[in-house]
Amino acid sequence: MSGTAGGEGTAMAGGRGWGAGVPGEAHPALAAAASAALEAYTAATAEHDRATLAAVVADGADGTPTMRIDVLVEDAILAALSRHPVNVLTEETGWVDHGSALTLVMDPVDGSANAAAGVPLSAFSAAVAEDGVFTEALTVWLETGRSWWARAGVPSPLRTSGRTALAGAAVSLLRPHPANPGASSAWWEVARRAARVRILSTSCLEGALVAQGATDAFADAATDTHRLVDIAASVVLAEAAGGAVRDVFGRAVVLDTDLTRRWSGVVAASAELADELASVLREAYEAGREG
Repeated sequence: MSGTAGGEGTAMAGGRGWGAGVPGEAHPALAAAASAALEAYTAATAEHDRATLAAVVADGADGTPTMRIDVLVEDAILAALSRHPVNVLTEETGWVDHGSALTLVMDPVDGSANAAAGVPLSAFSAAVAEDGVFTEALTVWLETGRSWWARAGVPSPLRTSGRTALAGAAVSLLRPHPANPGASSAWWEVARRAARVRILSTSCLEGALVAQGATDAFADAATDTHRLVDIAASVVLAEAAGGAVRDVFGRAVVLDTDLTRRWSGVVAASAELADELASVLREAYEAGREG
């Protein structure tokens, strides 16, 4: 891994599966995107105040509001990718078709609200899809430069905790939705069974922490909040580390250029835990709706 964007390669930090900066082994387009994200994020947070970064300036391709910080970072990434003729699926611009067999599925700033507010929990995250199959992923913690990288079929130092049961697990969850009785019931059922619950508000970073073994699982409690850009990287990172990714309602996480398509993603330390967590969430959601 490189110590900084474009720096010389160094060993994984302490053998813990994460490194610093952009890995030299990464696909050139993936590396260029991550380097541009780090540089643009650093410049944006240094040059603009919180209100300016948080200002809504447009609607993204998924129909949700776009903050200025999202635009500043995404524009820098797309400029850097102009030298790499890959297709791009990105949160704000959407689908950019260059007729390539390779597609970069990316979230330039995951945790935009955190980033704009000065909460140091946001990430650049992207996955490479080759002929529709996710083969490589990189997530970079924008405030620290810590990064997680994996390529399918290549041995990875990433290792999940290996936990196989929800009882006693540490679980990150998206915020509860009290106005949605089914989702609220699902959230509280997991909170009741787990040993610890965290809400970090950055799905990509939370997925990377599962792959690292720092937490046992991360999930959207049946709210269908996740877009592909939120969970694509976790498919590669978690599986490379011995974990698994599921959808609460059993939908496959596959390449789709329609950013209005949603999932309730589950990223877990093992297939057993992923299946149990998805089942608990689904059953509690259905019971809550009926109640």
